[in-house]
Amino acid sequence: MHPILKLVAQRLALSALLLLAASVLIFAGTMILPGDVAQSILGQSATPESLANLREELGLNEPAVTRYFNWLFGALQGDLGTALTNGRDIAESLGERLGNTLFLAFWAAIISVPLAILLGLIAVRYKDRWPDKLISAVTLTSISIPEFLIGYLLMFFLAVQLGWFPSIAMINDDMGFFEKLRSIALPVIVLTLVVLAHMMRMTRAAILNVMQSAYVETAELKGLSTFMVIYRHAFPNAIAPIVNVVMLNLAYLVVGVVVVEVVFVYPGMGQYLVDHVSKRDVPVVQACGLIFAAVYIGLNMIADIVAILANPRLRHPK
Repeated sequence: MHPILKLVAQRLALSALLLLAASVLIFAGTMILPGDVAQSILGQSATPESLANLREELGLNEPAVTRYFNWLFGALQGDLGTALTNGRDIAESLGERLGNTLFLAFWAAIISVPLAILLGLIAVRYKDRWPDKLISAVTLTSISIPEFLIGYLLMFFLAVQLGWFPSIAMINDDMGFFEKLRSIALPVIVLTLVVLAHMMRMTRAAILNVMQSAYVETAELKGLSTFMVIYRHAFPNAIAPIVNVVMLNLAYLVVGVVVVEVVFVYPGMGQYLVDHVSKRDVPVVQACGLIFAAVYIGLNMIADIVAILANPRLRHPK
């Protein structure tokens, strides 16, 4: 088997095992939560008979292993169960919520990824000079401030004081495209500021590491400009670590948006998860956790595969 195909197959198998392990941890974590699901649904005034009937109806009397495999096989078939609080199909509810979260993450990525790479290139071009120091200072400041604080500051100045954007990022199918973009502007700015510094600094570090290579020195001796050396020789060979950090931050944009969605009351998966955690709706929590794990593991797997494909020694084995 070709080395690339072998490594890709190994990464796919490892990702599947990681997702399986994550499903076990998610299920076990929800099982050890304090409280009684039946009690939380029926309330404190429920009789022992009604509690026993509901536990039997929900399958809570079955062994944990049996419940886990029933849940896992159902999830593999697209059946994530029914929400305990409202009786709605979880997959149907999550479909809309996941679409909203991906919409938010997409526009944050469209802005943050090219901007981070561009700032990283500029920082390398002007290494240890004022543009490099200014970019590093601004990005480090943005990543040092908690995202909820950035959200509230933007909400106060841009929404309340200036009225440029709505303070609550509510979207629905009746809204036009540009109306949706205006509605999500503040959470997109927050997410961009949060992930920008990490991607920019990794881009800068990866390119500077490549700049010490012999072939880069040869390119400089040929008289190429510093920008052309960076763009044509250093950047393409630094793509693997850059892709890795970009994928990690894309995973954060999907998985780590819980705080931002809660701050701006955005109807995404994070808000949906928080709402049902407070109600102890275990099937919803399990489904959200499994989807978040799948997205995170999947994006990391893509980053690994891209790094493998970017390795010339694997593309052209001797």
